[in-house]
Amino acid sequence: MTDATGEKRLVLVVEDEPMIADAVAARLRAEGFGAITAPDGPSALTTAAGTRPDLVVLDVMLPGLDGLEVCRRLQALHPGLPVLMLTARDDETDLLVGLAVGADDYMTKPFSMRELVARVHVLLRRLERAEAAARAVSPEAALQLGVLRIDRTQRRVRLGVDEVHLTPTEFDLLVCLASRPRAVLSREQLLAEVWDWVDASGTRTVDSHVKALRRKLGAEWIRTVHGVGYALEAPS
Repeated sequence: MTDATGEKRLVLVVEDEPMIADAVAARLRAEGFGAITAPDGPSALTTAAGTRPDLVVLDVMLPGLDGLEVCRRLQALHPGLPVLMLTARDDETDLLVGLAVGADDYMTKPFSMRELVARVHVLLRRLERAEAAARAVSPEAALQLGVLRIDRTQRRVRLGVDEVHLTPTEFDLLVCLASRPRAVLSREQLLAEVWDWVDASGTRTVDSHVKALRRKLGAEWIRTVHGVGYALEAPS
């Protein structure tokens, strides 16, 4: 996979288990990506500062600095950098914390290498679409719902006078909901439009990102329709 200049997209794999790191990097190279590895948190930050990867595959449990702190610092270093987090625990609290510090997606170990590559492709395709959309959208096309303003050109969100800092995935999810305010969008619709997934295997991903978005906007902004999906509406 290449960028607009024809260069291979570069993926940084941060994993302290050499066999896993090497296997993931080898599979990514076989799929046409550039891939480099880092064995711990400090070296991940040093490598990211020197190479500017297009995406990071990041293990949560790392020596030196854990993956959550690495993710937080990566977002400060390269705002909007897509991060796919790997975790050994399928605990919702841990997943929400990961999303809160800037991760775009997560997978639990053990994972399918085929699915990991598919997730990487999806995250990078979404990044390319977002960049193209931002260039094409005029400033007048900002979305406004009550005191919530979404600037699609600059990919910035304001809630009243306060700026709300969202991950790329959270921003895309919010735009999807805000484009049809008060309309209920099913989890399957959101998966297809935001994540590019055509099956329902990732509905928990939608739920986790909605929870993360609620924590930043306020729970009253997103209405749950049980058994169906979600709708964005201004609080009464």
